[in-house]
Amino acid sequence: MALSARRKVGTMATGTSTSEVRTPGSWEGRPPGVPGAVPPPSVPLSFLAAASAGLVACGVAWVWVRSAATATPNGDPAIAAVHFGVLAALTMGVLGAAHQFTPVITGRPLRSVAVARATFVAWLGASWLLPLGIGFEQPALAGVSGALALVGLVLLAWNLAAPLSVRGKGAPVTALRLGVLGAVATTLLGATFVGDRQGNWFALSAHVDLAMGVLGVFAWLGVTYIGVAQKLWPMFMLAHLPGRHRSGTVAVWVTWLGAAVLAGGLAHGASTAEWSGAGILCVGLGAHLVSLWAHLRHRRRKADLHLLFVATAAAWLVAGAGLGLAGALVLPHHHRLGTGLAAAAMVAAGGWLLEALVGHVHKVVPFVLWSLLRSAGARTGPSGKPLMFADLYHHGWAAATYGTVTAGIGALCGGLGAASAPATAAGGVLLAATGVLAAVNLSVRPLRLRSRARTEAASGAAGSPATALRAAAPSAAGAPAAGSPAGAVPTPHPAPAERPA
Repeated sequence: MALSARRKVGTMATGTSTSEVRTPGSWEGRPPGVPGAVPPPSVPLSFLAAASAGLVACGVAWVWVRSAATATPNGDPAIAAVHFGVLAALTMGVLGAAHQFTPVITGRPLRSVAVARATFVAWLGASWLLPLGIGFEQPALAGVSGALALVGLVLLAWNLAAPLSVRGKGAPVTALRLGVLGAVATTLLGATFVGDRQGNWFALSAHVDLAMGVLGVFAWLGVTYIGVAQKLWPMFMLAHLPGRHRSGTVAVWVTWLGAAVLAGGLAHGASTAEWSGAGILCVGLGAHLVSLWAHLRHRRRKADLHLLFVATAAAWLVAGAGLGLAGALVLPHHHRLGTGLAAAAMVAAGGWLLEALVGHVHKVVPFVLWSLLRSAGARTGPSGKPLMFADLYHHGWAAATYGTVTAGIGALCGGLGAASAPATAAGGVLLAATGVLAAVNLSVRPLRLRSRARTEAASGAAGSPATALRAAAPSAAGAPAAGSPAGAVPTPHPAPAERPA
């Protein structure tokens, strides 16, 4: 009893609740109302900022290798540019979403925020060193990237294992678990790929790089997006499905299974497994589209830019399936055209994830920053009305970002499929512009709002009535009241405001 009382007194003295002390995921400066399981904003935002930089690097790489990539779509220059897109852009973005929404979905914190930051460092190094090592023919860089990827994989799996052990959370948690397994398979195959490039250790199929791409895009990144979307769509579209809809669960399991079978067939050159896996994968992705259609039908929010991003992402998925089928049919008769169509199909599949990522980030970043800005004193948006999520970025620039990313994916698909170096370069320029636009648009207003709030707080503290009263009417003894430091000013506590819907 005495020990409990002392703990309670200590807790009251520090102004921290008992739950905050005992919660592994709680962090200093957490705004009121934010669940203790949610990590600090710097964790997901660091990944998302790196994803923007990776997208810029991907665009620059496509401009740099435009001629070599159109001549040989499966050559090293094109592979380097692809890895900038898949690793430095898509993987970093999905990792940021996983670190943010795994605790949100499960209600359990990450095991360690410090490990999350170490995971960021490891994957940041791996995602840049691998394409640089391949592009500039530096095996040592590629080897270091493989080691960093393995370290990042171990840290990621360990940190997410605790929250993902929760039960009864449905398709989103299942997808996150399968996504971790897909990450393991992709990373191990990637390390094998890097080792084979250095010393020809294994008799690998010529399509092992394509197999690795299928695992990464569908069994890891794709499945993670499909599952997390089951949580994001109802929230961002205000779409609550009546009854029990199993299309999301089917999409998660069947997509992962199809990607695994297809990748195995590609890695071993087994045509039966390739066609079977492709068919299973199409069923899983079709279930994902059915789930999207159900959410669109039951949405209560009016059509907006986010909806356009999501619908266009789904269109890229359909285009990728068509290009992949065309490439498989043409390849035996016309190798260059078939290879170009296969490369365009992978770009379209990556475009599905990129379009969705860019669209959702315009919702997720304000979602993460809003409470932080409110706690810093930002009460109103640029219009003078109460601060809302939509006030944290410029909608005109967001529309321009939609145009650049959509046109960039299309130009890159056309450039690789039709062997057009100018179109490939144009796609690279547009993708680089997308990375810059998204990063600047989602950063400028929050930074301005926080700076304004700090300036107002400082000026309010310096010129508050309490300060003037204390200076004009000192205590009878000519000194501050006992227990009160000289010049201390009570801090105002504004009434809490409701979160925007």
